[in-house]
Amino acid sequence: MPAALRLSLHAAKPDKLFYLVANVIVVRPSDGRCLMLQRSLNEAVHPGQYCFPGGKLEWADLDINHPTSVNGDVLDFEDAVERLVAREVREEAGLEVGSDLKYINSVAYIRPDGVPSLLVKFAAPYVAGEVKLEQGSFGGFTWATAAEARALDCIMGMPEEIEKAIGLSTA
Repeated sequence: MPAALRLSLHAAKPDKLFYLVANVIVVRPSDGRCLMLQRSLNEAVHPGQYCFPGGKLEWADLDINHPTSVNGDVLDFEDAVERLVAREVREEAGLEVGSDLKYINSVAYIRPDGVPSLLVKFAAPYVAGEVKLEQGSFGGFTWATAAEARALDCIMGMPEEIEKAIGLSTA
């Protein structure tokens, strides 16, 4: 029986904790455009700016009663990031994406509330669905090229990340 029977921060070192956040650039293969969501004006950070779908790994993502494998005393949850990305795109935009994620980059940052976070960015191909925005979280969306993204009020670095995502998806 594995020792990890519950999730806990009790034994975690306080100076080693981060939120794990994953964003995904959804690439539409038919025309090479990428999904950009416009954040609600009510958001505390980057209100009204365009962003990519994404979110935090949550405790519920690690169902200790259903690990993918047990490795000695360790419970493994394979494809946790892939499932996180798929869930966030489905929740925020109503779309399905492929599981073949392409790594874009990562950024460690400190949120305005002082919480350290690690953001890992990926590209994934659009598979199916019509955009249906999550109520209250987003005010609009667009499918854009990098050049089109430069004309939008978007979070820093997004046009360059679109270029990289399109390059990876055509490689």
